[in-house]
Amino acid sequence: MAPSKKKHASSQPCIIPGGYTELTLQFRSDSAAQHKLYLKEHKVRAEKSSHRPLDRTLFVLNVPPYCSEGVVKELFSQFGCVQSVELRDQPGSSQESGPALSRLFKPVKKQGFKVGYVVFQTASSLSAAKSHPREEPLVVCTEERQVKTGSQKWIEQYTKSFSPPDKLQEIVDSFMAGYDKRKEEEADKQREDAKQLQDDEEGWVKVTRGPKGAKGRPHSEAANKRTLQKEIRKRKRKELMNFYTWQHRNTQKEHIADLRKKFEEDKQKIALLRAQRKFRPY
Repeated sequence: MAPSKKKHASSQPCIIPGGYTELTLQFRSDSAAQHKLYLKEHKVRAEKSSHRPLDRTLFVLNVPPYCSEGVVKELFSQFGCVQSVELRDQPGSSQESGPALSRLFKPVKKQGFKVGYVVFQTASSLSAAKSHPREEPLVVCTEERQVKTGSQKWIEQYTKSFSPPDKLQEIVDSFMAGYDKRKEEEADKQREDAKQLQDDEEGWVKVTRGPKGAKGRPHSEAANKRTLQKEIRKRKRKELMNFYTWQHRNTQKEHIADLRKKFEEDKQKIALLRAQRKFRPY
């Protein structure tokens, strides 16, 4: 009878296609079910950000919903000092577009598995995380670190969704103060632009040099109206009214015609009012 060959579990890390390393999670020490994380060194040349250094950032896939950023930071702290942890719905750049919003105005986060970026302070910590054997799972929920799941987690999230009135008032006041400041700056800039566009009595416009590198703004409808009004004012200043005899005669004729037209309109209005005042018993 041939001797049986026993397969001994290797303590080497499991590397799967794509360059990912498998890391095992276990919710509790006595849990039978296990969860797999997939790790890979973050190497994106197009992304030049100091928040994700290429030699110290670990890209993590399949992060479960019950693992928050704080839990992930504590889990990976056993490999070395963790500088920051970022969880996202899908991989992407760390540069967020648009102004920073308050927690009250941010959209609701999706509940589900996420991807993470774990930044260590040293490159050796990243290597230690990648070389961790998969037969030694990391325990998520311990006596020192209690992780809430299910209804307890939902109740906690619902309670945290309400902000105290004083905190809410402080956030609103801060937002409105910034809004008023931006509006004042825009109004001051518009007044300065209008002042620069004003011409003197002789029609000269003062031209000043703008800041270095400033680009010219495209003509808007308001700017076109201002330009048209300036041209009309210039034309009126240059035109001599009632300088010749025929100009004076034409002006008088137009004035008399306007008076006659207004007189006829007034007569019609008076006749209409008299007709409306008649007594009509039937």
